[in-house]
Amino acid sequence: MAPETGTVETVPPARGDDPPAGAPAASRGGGSRPPQQVRNKDTWARALRRDWRLYTFLILPIIYLLIFRYTPMAGNVVAFRRFRPGGSMFGDEWVGLYYFQAFIQDPKFWEVFLNTVILGALTLIVVFPLPIVLALMLNELRSRRFKKFAQTITYLPHFMSMVIVAGFVFELTAINGTINQIISGLGSDPISFMQKAEWFRQIYVSSEIWQTVGFGTILYLAALTTIDDQLYEAARIDGANRWQQTWHITLPGIRPTIVVLLILNIGTFMAVGFEKVLLLYNPLTYPTADVIATYLYRVGINSGSFSYAAAIGLFEAVIGLTLVLSANLIAKRTVGASLW
Repeated sequence: MAPETGTVETVPPARGDDPPAGAPAASRGGGSRPPQQVRNKDTWARALRRDWRLYTFLILPIIYLLIFRYTPMAGNVVAFRRFRPGGSMFGDEWVGLYYFQAFIQDPKFWEVFLNTVILGALTLIVVFPLPIVLALMLNELRSRRFKKFAQTITYLPHFMSMVIVAGFVFELTAINGTINQIISGLGSDPISFMQKAEWFRQIYVSSEIWQTVGFGTILYLAALTTIDDQLYEAARIDGANRWQQTWHITLPGIRPTIVVLLILNIGTFMAVGFEKVLLLYNPLTYPTADVIATYLYRVGINSGSFSYAAAIGLFEAVIGLTLVLSANLIAKRTVGASLW
């Protein structure tokens, strides 16, 4: 007969060391403390001891984030303090929310805020779904050679410098550019696109589609490869056509990827495309092109109002963080997929 141990095991056994089925409940991790808390603490400690070599790979990324991502956040304090050139880098005088109130009461506030919201909404509504559509179309191609060719062609614009992309846009929309030559050929007068504020949003969204849609298909194509082929075979046996297979199998299969990327895109909703807008806009197109990021750039860099610019940047970041948290919560409760 096996001897009685006479002790209470407070630490749950490791995998593969489960107690026999007939053992007392106390010997499976009982004691005065809740079993779940003991198990979690023990899991972390054991994981660190067992896989410490793997965890060392995290040291450099964590140091990078601390130096270049988290430490600069301390500079946001200048949004609440009055900065004077030659004084303290964190400001000399505490002014509270003075700069935030000044931004909200600024005559330019509603113009840049509405431009930011409109451009962000257009990007989210028009540009975001297109990589999904393109990925589904590429997935239907049977010729592997043509599929690779199409992927290469659509990926290329993403690797171009933003300056080159802006140069292409200026060349195409110039008075003597390709678009105006086509318009002239059809018998109409040329349009000075880059000098008219009403054309800026169409030009921005079009260039965004050309530059980002192809590269955005990569994650969706990767997600499509994880769908079990047996599901399609079963659907074909049941008589489902291609559209029904796409609607009932393909789209649900890539739904987690769609939700995660949608949340990430919502996080950049307020940032819009700062570099592209800065390169494309001019004083004539300010009424529709000037966004919070470009206004912040002019105020902070050109005018030297660092405290005011920091307040604008913090205002934009808080809205972006709120949007991400809200989108993540809604996605978690509605479709069950979220970032955390």
